[in-house]
Amino acid sequence: MFRNAAIIGVGQSAYTRRPEPGQTALHFMRDAVVAALKDAQLSAKDIQGLAVASFSLAPDAAVDLAWKLGLSLRWILQDTNGGSSAMNMLGHALRGVETGAAETILVLAGDATGLAGYAKVAANFNTVTQKHLAPLGHGGPNGVYALVASRQMKKYGLEKSDYGHIAVAQREWAAKNPHAVYRSPLTMEEYLAAPMVADPLSRYDCVPVIAGAQAMIVANPGRAPKGRPGVRVRAHRGSFNYDNQEGDGLATGISTFAKDLWRDAHVQPSDIDVASIYDDYPTMVLAQANDLGLVPDGDLARFCRVTIGEKRFPVNTWGGMLSAGQPGGFAGGLNGITEAVLQLQHRAGERQVKNARLAVATGYGMTMYRYGGTAAAAVLERVE
Repeated sequence: MFRNAAIIGVGQSAYTRRPEPGQTALHFMRDAVVAALKDAQLSAKDIQGLAVASFSLAPDAAVDLAWKLGLSLRWILQDTNGGSSAMNMLGHALRGVETGAAETILVLAGDATGLAGYAKVAANFNTVTQKHLAPLGHGGPNGVYALVASRQMKKYGLEKSDYGHIAVAQREWAAKNPHAVYRSPLTMEEYLAAPMVADPLSRYDCVPVIAGAQAMIVANPGRAPKGRPGVRVRAHRGSFNYDNQEGDGLATGISTFAKDLWRDAHVQPSDIDVASIYDDYPTMVLAQANDLGLVPDGDLARFCRVTIGEKRFPVNTWGGMLSAGQPGGFAGGLNGITEAVLQLQHRAGERQVKNARLAVATGYGMTMYRYGGTAAAAVLERVE
């Protein structure tokens, strides 16, 4: 358990489906930083460390961003591990504060690629994509995860509508989030009638790429604004290239550390009040939830139809990336963590989960060839 480090402030920029001409990642990152500093009641001079992730920051690097934000630092990190970057940066920041490398660390992620820019990123994601996938015209990760979804449906006896329960429930949460790009109601009928993208994935199974940024500040709990409950991380774990791409993609790296995560946290999956599960596709929400032990009997169909569909267990209460939007390739992992913080501090407004005290958040990404190669998770708690 991290006792000397906590998340003391969070912030985000506006989200937009299509950035204005000249609107870069830096603009969105600046807005998120300003919001996080205000939330933590700190100034830029108080920040001693910076962790950043972005697909569209290049040719600038983390130190260039520090200069443009007016930050003088003694600790810096740039992470390039896709959907798990936010969770990776959180772990490094926690340890940075714990060891005294920096007293206050800003964790920042954001992108403004535009749809054409994201298509270019997707086609050149790594050498395997460039040489073996892009020439097939497979449509980026959609084609890859269509195969994973097909395998998952066959193995667990899932129907298309089972994934719809996730999309519909998250849209209901998004309706209560003013930052979400899609807030209008989504019915099961609309979900099932949506145009096919890559069979069996249709429009509402594929995360919409947006422009935006998220930020959070990690520091000693004593630096938190007075009168506000703190948020500490009880446990944090990660996994990278856990199976050399030799599996079927239906389990993630979380499966290698889930038992250790819960042991370190001294809680069980059944104790969790809120879950932020990285949701580039509903398929991967189920895979991660299963790996975490949130589906104790392994019955994914029942989890979709009853736990989420009927009981509305709080998964991705900001609407998830499926409705709120995925800022490029990185910040999506950070908005799940910041949402968990707001829920645990009981500052989530209309979407607040009553008496939330424990949350789990995950990151998943870096599709190497057949599925993602990185995964990480953390258990967070409210501390009075």
